[in-house]
Amino acid sequence: MTAEYASAPLDSADGLPRPGTPVLLNRPLRPGTDATGLSVFGEERWELTPALFEEHIATTSLNFALIPAPLRLMAKTYVWQLLNCPKPPALRRFTRTRLAVRSIVSLFSSLTVFLVWLDIRGITALADVGPDDLDAYLADLLEGGTSRDTLGERIITVRRLWAWRQVLPARDRLPEAPPWRGADADELIGRKRRAGENRTPRIPPATIDRLMLWSLRFVEDFSADILAIRDEYAALAPRSFTDRHHHGGHEDPRTPEAFHADLQALLQRTARDHTALPGKPGPDGHPVLDRQHLARLLNCPTHWLDRTANKAALAASGLPIADAAYLSAPIHFQLDGQPWRPRPITFAEAPHLIRNLSTACAVVLAYLSGARPGEVLSWQRGCVRHDPTADLWLLRGRKWKGAIDENGDKKPQGEERTDPWVVVKQVADAVTVLERLHDRDLLFPTTLFDTRVADSLAQKRLGKARTTQVLAHHIDLFTAWIDDYCTATGRDERVPPDPSGRQIYPVRFRRTLAWHIVRHPRGLVAGAIQYGHLHVRVTLGYSGTYASGFPDEHAFETWLLRLEELADAEHRLRAGEHVSGPAAPTYTQRVQQASRQFAGRVLTSTRQARDLLDNPTLQIHEGKGMTCVFDPAKAKCRLGGDEHVRRTPDLTDCQPGCQNIARTDRDITVLRSQIAELEDLVDDPLSPSPRQERERHELARIAALVADHDRTRPVTT
Repeated sequence: MTAEYASAPLDSADGLPRPGTPVLLNRPLRPGTDATGLSVFGEERWELTPALFEEHIATTSLNFALIPAPLRLMAKTYVWQLLNCPKPPALRRFTRTRLAVRSIVSLFSSLTVFLVWLDIRGITALADVGPDDLDAYLADLLEGGTSRDTLGERIITVRRLWAWRQVLPARDRLPEAPPWRGADADELIGRKRRAGENRTPRIPPATIDRLMLWSLRFVEDFSADILAIRDEYAALAPRSFTDRHHHGGHEDPRTPEAFHADLQALLQRTARDHTALPGKPGPDGHPVLDRQHLARLLNCPTHWLDRTANKAALAASGLPIADAAYLSAPIHFQLDGQPWRPRPITFAEAPHLIRNLSTACAVVLAYLSGARPGEVLSWQRGCVRHDPTADLWLLRGRKWKGAIDENGDKKPQGEERTDPWVVVKQVADAVTVLERLHDRDLLFPTTLFDTRVADSLAQKRLGKARTTQVLAHHIDLFTAWIDDYCTATGRDERVPPDPSGRQIYPVRFRRTLAWHIVRHPRGLVAGAIQYGHLHVRVTLGYSGTYASGFPDEHAFETWLLRLEELADAEHRLRAGEHVSGPAAPTYTQRVQQASRQFAGRVLTSTRQARDLLDNPTLQIHEGKGMTCVFDPAKAKCRLGGDEHVRRTPDLTDCQPGCQNIARTDRDITVLRSQIAELEDLVDDPLSPSPRQERERHELARIAALVADHDRTRPVTT
């Protein structure tokens, strides 16, 4: 940027940018950004990364060379206004807040499609676009076979371009009449349908259970052995010498005699410890000396080992040669009574196991916290603390979703969460492992060891954390390692792939956690971490505020489950299921009403899911041996919630005689099983008398409920 443009970045006549005007003239920039290196208006590629504060974001830029030359200047002027104009124009169904940088990047492809279409038709100025042209463009979109979401985005892009016409030069403005006579995307292509599912696909239960099994196994069991070799590997890894006279960034001060003494000392230690020299498979398959690793151990170039005295010392040592270059730490943890590895970890295996340990921690953190992937990847050392008074593990970090300034615009730097995430101890343990795994501030740095590589990557994209794309790739590598390990050890614990063929990308963990909490599966994770406990801490603790976004996922899943249960209930009623108990008439009425009112219902937002969950018709909750047809005015149990959270029954505190209770045939089946168990206890001669009396009373109460259910069953003819 020249001094001229720096002092007068805009044309004084019309306020439009000059060729040297900074692209990010009116955007906050990351601390430490070099202003002299910022992209300027006249360049074909605009680097926008300096305006992105999230540590996990990759390099982001816009390439205007993709736009036809006659329309390129217009496109640059328009996008520059999107980036820098603080007050967007008003348009129906458009936000009045300034678009975030990443939103502008997202719409760039739709803008490019429109401008390329105009160029093909020979239109070189927006002022020449007429209603017939826009109708033809819409027709081509509708016939193009693109998804409804893409159609909507491309229509919105044209409408937004029209809305910004007043800040563009006259020839770069769409005609004054609004596109498509003012109709919006929903009116042009029909209301966007959303299936009764969140569009983020869940991870199948079998897949997530096995992935969590191995992730927790790495964090809780394998981590000590992997951490034991971490420092040794970190010290040896940089010792790869290409210069014949330098290593470690400086000239080696050792004389040939001093180096020979170091070699002799290493050979003596190896003999004393009854170990072997590092090896590798030779041409015939038999081990040969791994000279490169031996040079790492001695911190020298490999050609130093070729000196006559050193070759003679190696030959005379008579030491055995191992089949690999093993690190020194032994294996301690035993899996099913046997060491999880029959031999120590090799130098070649170390980086893969260290990366797998970091990935396992990421899976545990992302899945068991409910946080967004970007939040997880931005967590820093010291983010977890234990509150001994409340016995809660609290995790602090930054958020970007919902972080807005006084003007309603997104804060690009995000903000510290007002309330911390409330997490389970497994999350805190994973953070502790990461803090021991490296010495960086971020828990998930770009690289774990080579600071030169990390600095180089950070220089290119400024962010210092792993990206979500890289984490997804590392999860693939982790599952591949698990598959190889199971093959080698004969374990039947592979992570089954998603039957749909989808990759396990990080955003799917939030979606899956919400599903598991609502459905309470009885799989590995449910047993090991007790989902009931996790349910309370994630959804009702500090993280339960709707600003966190996670309860939105939870509400959606609860809505889906409630509808599935009601549909199943209606099917059973139609098949002749009998219902007894004081709330039986209300139960039947609500089930039938829910079928009429909600069958085929499509939700367009999780806010609707939360609102619909408050509908009295849907207040049917399945318990153990009973069904609660909830009416808070009649409830005898402790009620959850307050004025800020909808009231819900406590199914663990169900009281006999409550007028909200109904019992279906399925509930009665559960009660009959309880009767059989109680009869065994009552007949046990070794059972204490007070216990027998208590169980006999409970047996009589449950038997009366079953008898009443059978007595009121309609007689079929």
